[in-house]
Formats: sequence, structure tokens, C-alpha cells
Amino acid sequence: MWLELLVGSSAAIISGAAGYLIAKRIEKSKFELYEEQAKAKAKAIEHEAEIILQNAKVKVKEAELAVKKEYEERTAKLQEEYEQRFKELREKEDSLKQMFKDELKHITLERQEIKAEREEALSLKEEAEKLEEEYKQKLQETIKILEEHAGLTMEEAKELILQKAEEESRAEIAHIVRKYEEEAKREAKRRANYILAQATTRYAGEFAAERLINVVNIPSDDLKGRIIGKEGRNIKTLEMLLGVDIIIDDTPNAIILSSFNLYRRAIATKVIELLVEDGRIQPARIEEIYEKVKTEFDQQLLEEGENIVIDLGIGQVHPELLKLIGRLKFRASYGQNALGHSLEVAYLAGIMAAEMGGNEVLAKRAGLLHDIGKALTHEYAGSHVDLGAEICKRYKEPDEVINAIYAHHGHEEPKTVEAAAVCAADTLSAARPGARREVLEAFLKRVQAIEEIALNKQGVKKAYAINAGREVRVIVNAELINDDEAVLLSKEIAKEIESSVQYPGEIKVNVIRENRAIEYAR
Repeated sequence: MWLELLVGSSAAIISGAAGYLIAKRIEKSKFELYEEQAKAKAKAIEHEAEIILQNAKVKVKEAELAVKKEYEERTAKLQEEYEQRFKELREKEDSLKQMFKDELKHITLERQEIKAEREEALSLKEEAEKLEEEYKQKLQETIKILEEHAGLTMEEAKELILQKAEEESRAEIAHIVRKYEEEAKREAKRRANYILAQATTRYAGEFAAERLINVVNIPSDDLKGRIIGKEGRNIKTLEMLLGVDIIIDDTPNAIILSSFNLYRRAIATKVIELLVEDGRIQPARIEEIYEKVKTEFDQQLLEEGENIVIDLGIGQVHPELLKLIGRLKFRASYGQNALGHSLEVAYLAGIMAAEMGGNEVLAKRAGLLHDIGKALTHEYAGSHVDLGAEICKRYKEPDEVINAIYAHHGHEEPKTVEAAAVCAADTLSAARPGARREVLEAFLKRVQAIEEIALNKQGVKKAYAINAGREVRVIVNAELINDDEAVLLSKEIAKEIESSVQYPGEIKVNVIRENRAIEYAR
């Protein structure tokens, strides 16, 4: 029994050990199988990774080729644009050269005409000399006749004839001078218009540089590129909104704004300064700041107009006219500020109207508004007189104001004391020394020089420079100077003024000859 149990136990142990060994062998076989499968998968993954890497390299290569192609195309396009721009500049240069040649040719023709006129004048001079010789011969014949029939001595006859001949010759010369003076004036007017047109075309640069630009200072030249923007978007937006030319060149830390309109330049300057300060320079922000600045400027103009009207004490004025009054601050005429000129005219007109028994308040109102059209001339066609009259009619200004606007430039006659006062005040404001960029010291020296030239002439009693030096009034001794000699004297004074005095425009020489008989009743 025990033996059987022992044998059964041994057999069970042996079979268990055998089963364990078999199971372990089977497990090892499975592990090796799994290991082989893992190695195969790893190899497959490694192969797949190599394929992906190769594909990536191919794509990178393709991207490099595409970028290179795009770069080459863009470079070619820029080169083409450069060549086109260079070609346009060359054509423009050729055009300017041709224009210069044409102008030079025109000047040469003018010189030839002047030379021909000079030769003609010399011919006339020779003819006058020939006439003078004939006159001398006749004079000798007359002297002989007088000696024979008048019973006069040679010296007496000579003195008498010379006196008569001098009077007749001066009268003849004065007549010839008047004739040719009229012809010269007509020709001179035509030539002067042409010369002025040429001069303003050639030499407007200095005036433009001084009067027509604003310089905006920027902290760094790097901002110039940001103001230009990508493909010029920012600068195009600025120029379109502001209505000015923006010049960005090599000038360090500066941008130049160019425009005839002072108001636009002032707005543009403020907008760019705020953009530089803000740093966010892009089209939407530009429009936002522009609207803000324009609103502020309009409000300032309205407030300035209201303050001026209150100071003058001229009553209620329409808000649109108040804005235009404020805009006159940004308008100049011959270098004289339009608002300052209008205020001066208003005060002067008020004083004169009060002295003459007119309405002082109405005269001030007309004086303030007489040049209101100048605030509109940059936006609308037409003269400032017509524009000013139209805008004042629209806002129901009095007829006296409308008449003053038309009358101050001679479009119609003054119909009231107030309109006449405005006309006189406008002339005084424009003509007074220093009003239009004229140095007072130079003005006084010029006036003194003009008066001295006139006083140094024989027969002149007094000389006065009037009308801000634009006219010299010469009073002569009637016993020494006759009517014909007065004509020649005015020519001599004018010629000497031309040769020795520097002055703008023209100076009128007015020679006055009069006889006064004075007696006292005792």
C-alpha cells in the first residue's frame, strides 16, 4: 500500500517536473517568437522612418527650389521695374534738356529782336541828329534875316532866336517822347507779362521752399520706413487723406510736407506728429487720428472765430462764417496774414465810419468779412471777391457787407459810408510800410533817396514821397519850368530813380506846375 503510494507520488512528481520543463520550453519558444516579431516590427518601423526622411528631404528640396524660383522672379520683376523707372527718368531728363534748348532758342530770338529794336532806335537817333542839323541851318538863315530886317545886333538876335528855338524844340521833343512812351508802354506790358510768367516758372523754388513746406522732426530715420509702409500703403493713405505731398528723402530725422494750403499742412503736421508719438502707423490708425485732429482743428477755428466776433462786438455771425474767419489764420496774401489783415481793416473801417457819421459796428463787420472768400479759394474756383460775396449772401449778411466785398477790388462802386470806409481801410492796411514783408528801415531809406533825387533837379521847390513810396509828388517853380519841360523833368527823375534806387513794383513820378498870385488888402 505504502509502496503504491510512494510509486504514485514519484510518478506524479516526475510527471509534474516533466510538465514544468515542457511548459517552460514552450514559454521560451513563445518569447523567442515574440522577440523575432518585435525585431521585425522595429526593422519595418526603421525602414518606414527612412522613407519618411527621404520624402521630407525631397519636400525640403522642392521648397528650396520654389523659394529660389520666387526670389528669381521677384528679382527679375524688381529689375524690370528699375529699368522702367530708369527709362522714364531718362526720358524726363531728355524732355527737360529739350525744353531747356527750346527756351534757350527762344531767349536767343528775343535777344535778336532786342538787337533789331536797338538798331532801329539808333537809326531813329541818326534821323533825329539829321533833323537837328537841318534845324541849325534854318536857324542860321533866320538869324541873318533878323539881322537884316529887325535891326538887332548879332548877340540880341541870337539870344532871341535861341530862346524861341529852345521852346519849340523842347515842345517837339516832348511830343515825340509822349508818342513813343505810349508805344513803349503797350509793348512793355506784353513783354512784361511774358517775362513775369517765365520768372515765376523758373524761380518759384525759393518761394516754395520758404512758404510752402513744413518740416516734421522725427526721433529716428527708422520711422521713415514705417511711415512709407509695406508697398507704400501708409504714405498713400496719408497723402490721400491729408491732401499734401509727403517728401521722404535723405534729410536726417526729418520729413517734409509740401502744399499751397496752410490749413492742410497744419493738420498734416499734427497728424504725423501724433502718429510718430503713438508708434502704431497703419491705415486704420491714420484715418482715426486724422478724423480726431480735423475735428479738433474745426473746433479751434470755430472758437477762434467766436472770440474775434466777441472782441469786435459785431453781433451774431453764422457758425459757418465763424469757421471761415478762423481759417483765414491759415491763409496769406503777398506774405500778409489774411486774418491779421482782416482784423486791421475791421478796426480801421470802424474808426473811419464813426468819424464820418456811419455805422461803426456794420463797418467793422464788413471789414472783417471783406476777404472771407480767401478762406475758400483753395477748394473752389473763382476770385475771392465772388466767393466771399456768394457765401455772405447765403448766410443773409447785410447788403452793406456784400457791397463792401465787391467794392474793395473795384467790382462795383461803394454805395454806403461803411463800404467806402472798408475800401480805404483795405488800401491802408496793404500799403502801409511793413505790412507785406517790407523792412521799415529799408523803406525809409528808399523814400529819402527818392525825395533827394527830385529835390536835386533845377526848378524843383518841394518833393514828397507818398503812397508808401509808390509815388513821388514834385512841385516845381512855374516861372522856371514850363509844361513841356515838366514832361521832360518827370522822365529824368524816373530814369535816375530806376538807375540808383532798388524798389518793388513801380514808382509814379508826378510833376506839378502851378502859378500862385498873392496880394494883401490893407
